[in-house]
Amino acid sequence: MKPSRRHALAKAIQLSLLVALPGLAAAQDAAPRKDATTLDTVQVTGTRIKKAEIESQVPVQTLSRDDIERTGLTSLGDIVQELTGAGSALNTKFNSSGNFGFSPNGDGIGAGSAQVDLRHLGPKRVLVLVDGMRWVNESSASGVGAATDLNTIPLAIVERIEVLEDGASSLYGSDAIAGVVNIITRRNFDGGQISLNYGQYGKGDGELQGVDLAWGFNTDRANLFLGLSYVDQDPVYSKDRAVAAFPVPGLGVETGSSATPNGRFIFTDPRCAGGTCNLTTPNGTSYPNGVRFPQDFIPFTGANRYNFARENMLLTPSKRTGAFGQFRYHFTDNVQGYVKALYNRRESVNQAAPEPIFLGLDAGTGNPWSERITISRLNPYNPFGIDLTSEGANPNLITLARRPVEGGPRIFEQEVDTQYVAGGLEGSFDAGDRTFFWDVNAAYSRNKADQTNRGSYNIRNINIALGDPAVCAATPGCVPLNLFGGPGTITPQMLSWISPVVRDRSEQKLKTFTANFSGDLFNLWAGPLSFAAGYEYRKYEGSYSPDPITVAGYYNGTQSLPTSGSYDVNEAYVELNLPLIKEGSFGKSLDLSLAGRYSDYSTFGGQFTPKYGLRWQVADEFLLRTTYAEGFRAPSIGELYGSASRADLQLSDPCLISITGAPPTGNRANCAALGVPAGAAQANSQISVQTGGNKDLEPETARSFTAGFVYSPAWAAGVPWSDKFDFEVTYYRHSLEGAVQAIDAQTQLNLCVQTLDPLYCNGITRSSVGGISSFENKLTNLGSIKTSGWDVDFFWTLPETSWGQFKLAWQNTWVTQYDALGAAGQVQPRKPGVEVNDSAIPEWTSNATLSWKRNAWTGSWTIRHISELTETCQASALDSPYCDNHVTGENKLSPTTYHDLQLGYRFELLKGLQVTGGVNNVFDKDPPVCLSCSLNGYDASTYDIPGGRFFYVRADLRF
Repeated sequence: MKPSRRHALAKAIQLSLLVALPGLAAAQDAAPRKDATTLDTVQVTGTRIKKAEIESQVPVQTLSRDDIERTGLTSLGDIVQELTGAGSALNTKFNSSGNFGFSPNGDGIGAGSAQVDLRHLGPKRVLVLVDGMRWVNESSASGVGAATDLNTIPLAIVERIEVLEDGASSLYGSDAIAGVVNIITRRNFDGGQISLNYGQYGKGDGELQGVDLAWGFNTDRANLFLGLSYVDQDPVYSKDRAVAAFPVPGLGVETGSSATPNGRFIFTDPRCAGGTCNLTTPNGTSYPNGVRFPQDFIPFTGANRYNFARENMLLTPSKRTGAFGQFRYHFTDNVQGYVKALYNRRESVNQAAPEPIFLGLDAGTGNPWSERITISRLNPYNPFGIDLTSEGANPNLITLARRPVEGGPRIFEQEVDTQYVAGGLEGSFDAGDRTFFWDVNAAYSRNKADQTNRGSYNIRNINIALGDPAVCAATPGCVPLNLFGGPGTITPQMLSWISPVVRDRSEQKLKTFTANFSGDLFNLWAGPLSFAAGYEYRKYEGSYSPDPITVAGYYNGTQSLPTSGSYDVNEAYVELNLPLIKEGSFGKSLDLSLAGRYSDYSTFGGQFTPKYGLRWQVADEFLLRTTYAEGFRAPSIGELYGSASRADLQLSDPCLISITGAPPTGNRANCAALGVPAGAAQANSQISVQTGGNKDLEPETARSFTAGFVYSPAWAAGVPWSDKFDFEVTYYRHSLEGAVQAIDAQTQLNLCVQTLDPLYCNGITRSSVGGISSFENKLTNLGSIKTSGWDVDFFWTLPETSWGQFKLAWQNTWVTQYDALGAAGQVQPRKPGVEVNDSAIPEWTSNATLSWKRNAWTGSWTIRHISELTETCQASALDSPYCDNHVTGENKLSPTTYHDLQLGYRFELLKGLQVTGGVNNVFDKDPPVCLSCSLNGYDASTYDIPGGRFFYVRADLRF
């Protein structure tokens, strides 16, 4: 790796700044929120200085335990994904395995995980902390991911969630480009608590059950908390919701797969009209005694395609079991030690339709065992009387596509074990009239995942079983394979030969040590100069080990190779808070914040990231604040060392007739130059793309800017119509250079056809019949991403009356800009108000919650709004009745508003029994139909599932 280049003088100044200030410092638990009746901003995450009087220069959104329980959700990932500033990220509504393959972003598949994206910059650019310490990256037995799986953290142990939506690399290091999610665990707990959860969807499926146990005590010297958690989520199947029951809503099986239970057979033969056969047998027919050619065959049409959607899931099942404990002991009044440990197991399942077998010149799998094959004329089940071959000088087999329903659906079962152990010492001491704080911390965390895959096939064994029967007979275990006789003609003996149990593994480890020091250095003209400084060491290790048959190239599914790697980093940081003006004619106070961090990576060298902030308390009621920060993100293990793997992407080849018969859209001359013959057709909506890491990647760099104000007017405090009113506005802007990302595959394919430029066409090869046989789309340092927008929030507490007390929280995010460019200036398709690649950037998202409390009663009404989006209907979806404009191919996803209600009552039993019931999506609002989305006809990262009205009840008993 090349070291980062910086101006020598600047580097010297930066380093001198770090060594000139004493000590080491770090983030401690947040200072308690002040009860002032004037200005009330949240100050927790966002500063390393441990001092209650210093307000943060940036807004930090805090979700309390009450806020968490008000959602009715049991997954930490589901909760943070509902924030207005959150973007598209994986969750349990993605049934990824068997459908998408390995993500082009280098993260693997991530089946069963739940992640968080802030500002639409991607989950790998969000830093997740637990009690201020980094959490280990996800592991799902499919690659080495760069993001955190929030399903590895039991929700029952969470006291609050603090979200900083601003660049914070100078304070927290790499990954904090889009922001920080700091999860604070429960600690001060006396007695016990048992919580029971039950819920299900209005359709009677997706049953949810959960049990949480908590117990703790506090003494003068010691503090203990123990928690156990169990959550069991049942699946929701695609076949049970109309919009998800077919591949593309409104088109039936027309856009289904050409790999069917009866098979599709395309080969050149003078016995067929035009010299090319494109045949199948009638849907559902079976020929156990042998199929006859030509009398039993019919031409293949759209009506013969296979509906793979019915076997999929809208909501994937999972079981999560967690245990957590932490113990603190005060050795003296000024020194305490702590230990904490967590174990969590996630058992999740993905399911896909029976695995298709594609053979021949146009198989498009990138696997030589399927693309170079001879089906012998001597095979006892071959009805055509000739060798069907894609090899040699005169190949005749274009495509054989068969869906072995006899083997059942593909099942992918993940077991993910998370272990976390941490310990440390914290203390303070006085020097003169000043108090200084220190702490040292060490942590070890590990995610280990095992995946068992059933229902997939060994393509080498298929190749042998279809070939010369003499070779098969000489191969132990081989029996000739029948792909011609229709459903039910692949016997158990045949399945035994071609059906392995595939086991994949992955693991990530993180070792961390931090030492920190903070306090006041000396008094300036306007107050004390406060500082924090510290040192941090981290060691990352990651590996992915696919099954040996996958490594050997025998796996019929998405191919991948092993990945392993490690790196470490040493960091030092300093933060200063300089009071510039004290109370006077220029307001109450003006503070300047300065922070800087130097990071030395074993993979690419050093990097310095500064941050500057101003906080102007104009009056007790009015605060102005602004920040400017530079940031970076080091490439992850998977991004650097990830081996070649396959993604199956929804792509429209502009050179080919679409699967619904629409004519090609590309330049005919250019398509001919690329080797596409006239009349060539796309066989399936998915095209296989090869992804992988890149050892030459450089770190991403970023610049972030925020400016805003908080207004808490005195005229709205303590008056008959208002106890308190807060109004917060923040403008944000992020600029990211060298983003580690693959160019959008559809964009690359379109540009190749439009320009014939090797920059886009290199890595894309086609078979002799025109279809794409290989498509390389690996990671690179993309050009840039620029995004900006506004957060506007209102908080209003009404006076308590005989009707109780009401509180209103209304939070809004507007995205005004999002521009992504490739390294050569290629415009990427993501924009505000656009749905693309199973993700969206709504121009406006809004959450409003009206909460109520009267004596033992509590209640809430939450409104969640997502503004209108626009998508491009793929060529195969232009005929769908859901496509608004069949000429331009533009489709609008209408604005969507969800309503959630909750009501609770507290009984005076033991220390209190709280019974709560609620309904999420009260009016059973369906998501807008998405025609470009890969699965289930909607965007699972943005909307509730179709038929998403969810009823739940919860009982919490304290004792």
